[in-house]
Amino acid sequence: MSRRSSGLVGVWAEVQRQQQRQMEAQSRQRREQERQARAHQRQALRSHREYRQAEVRRRTEELEARVASLQGLLAAGCRAPAFRAAALIRSEEVEPFSPGPMGVPVPMPDPNHYQAQGGWTASRRAQAQSEARARFERDWHAAQAAEAQRQQQLAASQREYEQWAEAQRSEVRRHNVGIAEVTAGVSRGDVEAVVEYFSAALYSSTAWPEGLPRQLSAAYDSAARQLVLDWELPGYDITPAAKSVRYMPNLDQDKETPRPAGQRRALYRDVLAQCVLLVLHELFAADEYRALDSVALNGFVDDHDPATGRQAHIFLATVMAPRSMFTELSLEQVDAVSCLVDGLRGQLSSRPDQRAPVRPSRRPRDVGNHVVSHGGDEEPNLYEMDPIAFESLVADLFRAMGMQAVTTQRSNDGGVDVDALDPTPIRGGKIVVQVKRYRNTVPPTAVRDLYGTVQDVGANKGVLVTTSGFGPGAHTFANGKPLELVSGSELVDLLHRHGLRGRLGEGDRTAPAPATPSSATAQPDDFNVLGMSWSGNVALDVCALVCIGNRVLSDDHFVFFNNPQTSDGSVRAVTATPPDKAAISVSFEALPERADRFVLVAAVDPEVNPDADLSGFTDACIRLLDPSMTELGLLEVSDGRPRETALVLGSFRRRANGDWDFVLGGKGYTGGLVQLVQEYGIEVE
Repeated sequence: MSRRSSGLVGVWAEVQRQQQRQMEAQSRQRREQERQARAHQRQALRSHREYRQAEVRRRTEELEARVASLQGLLAAGCRAPAFRAAALIRSEEVEPFSPGPMGVPVPMPDPNHYQAQGGWTASRRAQAQSEARARFERDWHAAQAAEAQRQQQLAASQREYEQWAEAQRSEVRRHNVGIAEVTAGVSRGDVEAVVEYFSAALYSSTAWPEGLPRQLSAAYDSAARQLVLDWELPGYDITPAAKSVRYMPNLDQDKETPRPAGQRRALYRDVLAQCVLLVLHELFAADEYRALDSVALNGFVDDHDPATGRQAHIFLATVMAPRSMFTELSLEQVDAVSCLVDGLRGQLSSRPDQRAPVRPSRRPRDVGNHVVSHGGDEEPNLYEMDPIAFESLVADLFRAMGMQAVTTQRSNDGGVDVDALDPTPIRGGKIVVQVKRYRNTVPPTAVRDLYGTVQDVGANKGVLVTTSGFGPGAHTFANGKPLELVSGSELVDLLHRHGLRGRLGEGDRTAPAPATPSSATAQPDDFNVLGMSWSGNVALDVCALVCIGNRVLSDDHFVFFNNPQTSDGSVRAVTATPPDKAAISVSFEALPERADRFVLVAAVDPEVNPDADLSGFTDACIRLLDPSMTELGLLEVSDGRPRETALVLGSFRRRANGDWDFVLGGKGYTGGLVQLVQEYGIEVE
């Protein structure tokens, strides 16, 4: 007998089927999510590769564009407008006066706005009218006072504007006069004007891409009507080392394909040739006054000479281009290397990448009338140069150092000979330059005057350039101030380093003439007095030693109470002038050439204070005085210490350029003056 199901099995089976369907749905969902994730990864990888491939294409296109720009340098430069002096002329128009809020008159009160309010009786209405009139009169007087003040401020502002506008117009007029003088000088073949004009043409040219050098040194042969110049060329790194960039997906890296060495060298030679031709084009195009019949151009790179390892100008190209031949060329169509070498018969380095030089045919220094550099006896003697030519030389030096520089007018220049502008960010700015063509030491008063000029004109720095040197007073005053002192030897070195020419005297150096017997003990005309003072009542002997290093030259060069002066009179003990307690006179220029140190010492006088030491020697200082006893500077000295009976106050040390600087002493001795001088090589019996 069979039994019917109670229905539980069917319910259980249905639950199992639902669970199975749910598990299958979840499994399908997981598989779909995994499929989507794999698709997303494939898409991300494809996008990353596409981005990297796009990036390497961009970099390759940049390399190609850079090469195309270099290859088209000459053609693009020829399309730039030619330099004209008229473009440098400035307009005298200045922005109009703008009073701003001061131009609006103060509004006056309206009587209609001051009507009496209220009042039921005649007396109250009269009182209200009186109060209204009082308010009106008060406001009217206040408005009148405000208007009067506005008009005063407006008049003062107008006066300030007129002064400013006149100063602006005066500056523009001076500038325009200077341009007119230069162009007039070019028209008549003036050497300095021609060099300045064509240097300006090259400096201000818009034909050169940013980053290409523009350093030059130029001279003008007026007889041959030839401009001779050295022009800096770009270095080898201007040509891209890579030819293209490709993406390597298996390594996920970019790889540069190097440009073949021969191809890069050929491109560099082509760039150098284009630069030379472009300079010639700029010069002849700017020659609206027909001052040039030809140009001798030498192209150099400022690099390490492979032969010496020193930084030097290495000439990679040279050419002498007549106007008649050059103006017949169609520069936008030529092959630059062929044009330079074959068409103009110039020279171009065959291996400029290895800095293989060519021999320039004519240098600016060979012209000998404007450009100056360091060298032998054939160079111009700076002592004998015309003062104006010497100032122009200093201006040339500043320009060669990358600054803008012009000589000032001969009057109303405030003592400034050259105005310079250093375009370097942060540390650059306006520089005023004074030029002193002296044979004797420049007095400290000249340095003081320069500092006053720097403050008056608001310059960033003052530079004093001389053919002689500076004494300790000058260096003491300049210390810590925006001043720079350039002595004759430093000037010659700077000229040499920047391709200019010049010498001091008849040889490489000039030594002071030896003293004659009749003048051996005469007081030199150029001397300083060193006045010494200190606190305390201890009696001291102040002495001086003329040394080379830490050894005195001779017993004669030890100045003390038994030897009051050297035989040549360059150092002597003199009577002190209050507040000084001791004084030494010294002519730094007359000291022996081999001497490099002048030492000042102090010692307790054992006869006066046999038991004293230097513990009471405090607040000591040295006053630097000129022959008229005018104080030039103040030098502080170290205090003495217990048990010490002798002390080195300080020493003046000769610099490499011949000037003297003060170095603070401080070394003490317990054995007195005897122990001190023995250390400096003096035998004491």
